[in-house]
Amino acid sequence: MKKKILFVSLGCDKNLVDSEMMLGMLAEHGYEFTDDEQEADLVVVNTCCFINDAKEESINTILEMAELKKSGAIEGLIVTGCLAQRYREEIQTEIPEVDAILGTAAIDEIVRTIENTCRGVKENHYKSLEERPLTGVDRVVTTGGHYAYLKIAEGCDKHCTYCIIPKVRGNYRSVPLERLVEEAEKLAARGVKELILVAQETTLYGTDLYGDKALPELLHRLCMISDLHWIRLLYCYPEEIDARLIRAIQQEEKICHYLDLPIQHASNGILKRMGRRTDKEQLENIIGTLRREIPDICLRTTLITGFPGETQEDHEELLDFVDRMEFDRLGVFPYSQEEDTPAALMEGQIAEEVKQERYAQLMELQQEIAFEAAENMVGRVVDAMIEGRITEENAYVARTYKDAPGVDGFLFVNTGRELMTGDFVKVRVTASNEYDLIGELEDEFTE
Repeated sequence: MKKKILFVSLGCDKNLVDSEMMLGMLAEHGYEFTDDEQEADLVVVNTCCFINDAKEESINTILEMAELKKSGAIEGLIVTGCLAQRYREEIQTEIPEVDAILGTAAIDEIVRTIENTCRGVKENHYKSLEERPLTGVDRVVTTGGHYAYLKIAEGCDKHCTYCIIPKVRGNYRSVPLERLVEEAEKLAARGVKELILVAQETTLYGTDLYGDKALPELLHRLCMISDLHWIRLLYCYPEEIDARLIRAIQQEEKICHYLDLPIQHASNGILKRMGRRTDKEQLENIIGTLRREIPDICLRTTLITGFPGETQEDHEELLDFVDRMEFDRLGVFPYSQEEDTPAALMEGQIAEEVKQERYAQLMELQQEIAFEAAENMVGRVVDAMIEGRITEENAYVARTYKDAPGVDGFLFVNTGRELMTGDFVKVRVTASNEYDLIGELEDEFTE
């Protein structure tokens, strides 16, 4: 009888795709899964180490599962993902309860690793970070089935001074276009309505394989899949957005008018120290072009505050930029000093209390912008995807094209009608509540 496996996936949506691939390979070999650690025979922890908080969460999770192993509650513990790639020796030395470690390019070894662990064989697997990304796996989709992530590339060539990703994921490697279309068709056939394209950077897709950016072509091909309703783009570096990509978004009705642009800062001095490829003027031009060409576009961005050498003047310049640009969605991360990165050795490291103070000021400003934007949605009719029902209420949770799962807000829909997760409905927005919206089905709305 096959063992039951508890799978813990930490970190980003790109890591989640790796977890779903490993689950798919294990399912194909007859393994069962459980969410209850009391039922599990083995535990797999897919880790993250992008910033210090993520590193701590991964370490704490491994230690918690190691206690289960020590007490005899589980038979085996396998660690995979970025932390496993970056700190393999430390994990081996300091957490002897770990039976196996898989690097980021070795997830295809998960079945063999589980089988050997069950036989009491300890082993670790690492492969070259130049390996092509794994494809052709029937993933176990863990997002509910109505939306799924499509990882179109692995690694990154940008080498921003604060980022460890190239060292744990390798250089940029695109997945061949035909393989992505094939995977998307399989996902759509299984009920996926929204496909969310992810990579460390989606906008450079294809440059390593085809000698040119192939994201517009990929989008056109994906839009031909009849069962897909929405296609969403995340992680679009602003300097790589060009006229071809904008035209594809304009032309294809299925592509959400939503772009995630990680700009990180607006002070030219800080952008240069970060190793970024844009300055403030270029950012303003790109944002202006997007809003002019796609008037209803929703722009999300992320910022780093408290980067080494950031002065009060740099911070105020960033506040002014956020105030003027009025991003629809915005996240802020206090700078995390990551070892083995150039920024970690820079002079001018900022005190933690200063980082937190600047973080709070940025979030307070964005809160005002976001609340006002939500109020301005009242009275509009929008398409929305049903996410689920609110227990014991005649209401559902939904998302609009402006809302990526897990990071943005919700639209709460009041109706007595029976709806299913993944249904698309037209909703009239009747009120806002901070970041979220409230509405009624358009055909049920009465003044």
